[in-house]
Amino acid sequence: MAVLVGKKAPSFKAPAVVNGGEMVEGFSLDQYIGKKYVIFFFYPADFTFVCPTEILAFEKKMNEFEKRNVAVVGCSVDSQFSHWKWLQTELKDGGIKGVKYPLIADQAKTIAENYDVLAGEYEYAEDGEISFEGTPMAYRGLFLIDKEGLVRHQVVNDMPLGRSVDETLRMVDALQYFEKHGEVCPADWHPGDDALQATQEGVAEYLGKK
Repeated sequence: MAVLVGKKAPSFKAPAVVNGGEMVEGFSLDQYIGKKYVIFFFYPADFTFVCPTEILAFEKKMNEFEKRNVAVVGCSVDSQFSHWKWLQTELKDGGIKGVKYPLIADQAKTIAENYDVLAGEYEYAEDGEISFEGTPMAYRGLFLIDKEGLVRHQVVNDMPLGRSVDETLRMVDALQYFEKHGEVCPADWHPGDDALQATQEGVAEYLGKK
C-alpha cells in the first residue's frame, strides 16, 4: 500500500456527477488548488449497503466542511450513469437522493490504482492474456489534501469497515490549527485543547499539564 502523505495528490480528469444530478466531463481536483482543502474518498460501489451510510454522513456534515473551506469529493469504479441513478433514488429505496457533492466515475480503475486503493491487480500471462486477481473495486480510502495539492493525511479501510466523518473533521481541524499556529496536535486533540511545540521542552510542558 503506497503512502501518499507528503506527496502531490495524483492528478486526473474523469466524468462525475455534481449537484445531485448534473453530469460533467473532465472533473479534476486540480480546480481546488490554491482555493480549498479537499477530502477525497473512495467507496467500493453504488447500490451497496455500507456505502450509503458513509456518503449520507458526509452530506449531513457538509456545513461543517464548508465552514472549514473543505470540498468533499467521492469516487468509485461505477459509471457516471450509475452514480446519477443512485442519486435519483430515494433513501427508503436504498438511494442517496439529496447528496450534492461530486461523485467521480472511475470505470477504468486508474484513479483507484494511482491512489493505491484498488482491491486487486491485473495479471499478464506469457501469452498476453490479461486477468484480474482480487476484487475490481476500491477499498475505503480517504485522503486529506491541502490547498497546495499535497496529501496530509490518509486512511484506508477494508470494504466492510465504515469510516468516521467526525474523525475526518478532527483531522482537518488539526491540520488547519498547525498551519495557523505552528503547534503540533497530540493524541486525541480537539479544537480548544492544548497543542504543543515540537521540541523536547514543549512536550515536557504539555505532559506536565496532564
